[in-house]
Amino acid sequence: MVKHQPLQVYERQLCLSCLTGIYGCRWKRYQRSHDDTTKWEFLWSLILFFTFSLLLVWFYFWWEAHNDFSEFNWFLYNRSGEWSDGTVPILATTAAGFTYIAFLMILALCHIAVGQQLNLHWLHKVIAALLTTSIGFISVNQIWGEEWAVIPISLQATGPFLHLGALVAVTALAWLVAGQVARTEKISKHNTLSFFVAVVVLLLYLSVLLGLYMAPLSITSPCIMDHANLTPRPDIIGHQGAPMLAPENTILSFQRALQMNVSGLEADVAISFDGVPFLMRDRTLRRTTDVGKVFPARQLDDASSFNWTDLHSLNAGQWFLKDDPFWTVQSMAQREVMLVGNQSVCSLEQLLRLASLHNHTVVFSLRRPPHRHPCYHSWINDTLEVIRLSGIPQHLVMWTPDCDRGQVRQVAPGLQQTSVEKLPPQVLHQQGISSLLLRYSQASPYDIQSNVSVTLYTVNEPWLFSVLWCSGVSSVSSEAPNILRKVPYPIWLMSPDEYCLIWVAADLISFTVVVGIFVFQNYHIIRWRLSGMHSYNPEQIMLSAAVRRSSRDVNIMKEKLIFSEVSNGVGSAEDLYMENGFDYYNNEGISH
Repeated sequence: MVKHQPLQVYERQLCLSCLTGIYGCRWKRYQRSHDDTTKWEFLWSLILFFTFSLLLVWFYFWWEAHNDFSEFNWFLYNRSGEWSDGTVPILATTAAGFTYIAFLMILALCHIAVGQQLNLHWLHKVIAALLTTSIGFISVNQIWGEEWAVIPISLQATGPFLHLGALVAVTALAWLVAGQVARTEKISKHNTLSFFVAVVVLLLYLSVLLGLYMAPLSITSPCIMDHANLTPRPDIIGHQGAPMLAPENTILSFQRALQMNVSGLEADVAISFDGVPFLMRDRTLRRTTDVGKVFPARQLDDASSFNWTDLHSLNAGQWFLKDDPFWTVQSMAQREVMLVGNQSVCSLEQLLRLASLHNHTVVFSLRRPPHRHPCYHSWINDTLEVIRLSGIPQHLVMWTPDCDRGQVRQVAPGLQQTSVEKLPPQVLHQQGISSLLLRYSQASPYDIQSNVSVTLYTVNEPWLFSVLWCSGVSSVSSEAPNILRKVPYPIWLMSPDEYCLIWVAADLISFTVVVGIFVFQNYHIIRWRLSGMHSYNPEQIMLSAAVRRSSRDVNIMKEKLIFSEVSNGVGSAEDLYMENGFDYYNNEGISH
């Protein structure tokens, strides 16, 4: 008995050559192989799928985190001291990485569809395993970990649609699974391991499909409700005015917010060295004023160390034209650009008078001055005095500082006592607090539906505004009143009966398509078994009788047989060889 080397057959097929070339860097010629994917390559395929899943979550995270991009940039500024839009490189890298991994996933599925080995090139392995997942997740989790809370909230808006998208994708995968099962069924009598793997894949696929069919049982959204139960549209408070249209915390910004029909104005307040409360978000003046040009030696000093005369002399608008933090400057008219460039630092009294003139609510966060500041002990009384002198009705002011609330109630009993901390209802009642000012990710349905008025910040995206509207929130604070103004109704709202109808219809359509695909893919197998016989071409008949021929003649006939199978689509030579006790690849059984 003589054992020969395995037969290697090469074909000129451009499409398959591109698949194997891009995926595994096998460009010179396409090698037709009947071997199974190795265990290591199968493991790398699982790693590739896991990487794709992570990047899908990553891409979804940044898509929904758009609501807080300005907060992220401000966070980076406080760390680096330089203002830049840090979301641009992250978004570009995310888009490139997701496109790259998604392309590799498509190539892998194409390999499975045509029944070829999965042989991922080492360069793809390094990038997929290291560069596109771990680095990004670790870095963002360290600098912006609290933002992950946006995902469960966003799922309330996107859950039903993500479910339908996943159902369509998994239903489409039925073609690959059914084809794999059909191929394995045909050779199962010769390869028990392949048959076992196919059964596992089939069971896993059916489990995922069944899970998707039942997934709506776990999907909850406040927007799945009867239309009659929808609460009135939440009031919108302009956070720092309308900072997308004008420099934050300036009179022009608040005027633009009033033009957007907001119900209130929100600001960040500090106290100057001579006791004048003024509007400033940052600890220093470097980002939002020209202090580096006017007072270059003091640009890193605390904003409260300047007196009001010096503060009022600074320009608070040129930075907006230079940095263009919201990409809106290019759409401004020349007159608007000149108006923006001439803004100055705004005092709290100016804001209160503007709000009183339009009968709008004012809410502000008051920052205590440094320890050696002249107003360190009198900052509460100084602020209350400004409120009194402004003439604004006390019920229009939401007072947030927790310090000396008892004294504040005695001096100004009409102020709306507001807490920025999530406290139990009994504590709120004992302290006389009638409203809450919380980040949108902190509030629970119980907080929203309690007797305490809740204002959530910062809400800039229509999808988030819609979810909070359906939840029954009374008011939101927004940096984008110009955007939320265009949302007169929740983006989507459906009754439970309507959603149930969509759910059942989608499941029935998917089940019908999956059954049809499996029947179609396995039709020739069923027909082959019912017929009980094979159809062979002349080369197969000659090859089955080749046990007494020379190995050279057998090799020639095998090459003819393989090419005739490709052109005619007849039965597999491997089956014929096995039936005659002949090894298809090693020529076992051939004797001289």
